[in-house]
Amino acid sequence: MSTSPLRLAVICASVREGRFGPTVARWFADQARQRGDVEVDYIDLAEHPLPTVLSQSPGSGTAEVLAQLTPRLEDADAFVVVTPEYNHSYPASLKSLIDWHYTQWRAKPVGLVSYGGMAGGLRAAEHLRPVFAELHAVTIREQVSFHNAWEKFDENGDPKDPEAPATAAKTMLDQLTWWAEALREARRKRPYGQ
Repeated sequence: MSTSPLRLAVICASVREGRFGPTVARWFADQARQRGDVEVDYIDLAEHPLPTVLSQSPGSGTAEVLAQLTPRLEDADAFVVVTPEYNHSYPASLKSLIDWHYTQWRAKPVGLVSYGGMAGGLRAAEHLRPVFAELHAVTIREQVSFHNAWEKFDENGDPKDPEAPATAAKTMLDQLTWWAEALREARRKRPYGQ
């Protein structure tokens, strides 16, 4: 087994104006950074807009965005997707990121952090599980969710009651890093699909 830290990409999926996503995503990234076994790469999709149509037109900027994003996804050993729930599902920005990539997700674990109103984004997370399965990624069973998220964080972006979310994040990260280490070693021994 390798002793080098795992590369964890934390993806903030919301791009809407006035979004709450960065608050949740930064909190989670900070939780992950407290561990000695991961290096965090924070990816905010608002900084990397991809078109929702899978075609590249000259001057669209798509090639430039992909040149920035694709290597970061390729280098990741694991992912945590921080997603809101829009209309009982996840945002188009996240669907675009997923659809513009394929091999970057394969044989890697994905953790889910969701937030929203009464449902806490759980429906968005459940919609993502079969999508990532189609991409040959492994979703982690445990997840973190914030119900009525806007009421759960203080003005500094910290949970008002930090114990329960921190425990949920640790549980998910423990599972995620187990899978990430196991799959990283497996990919080293034999590339996936061969």
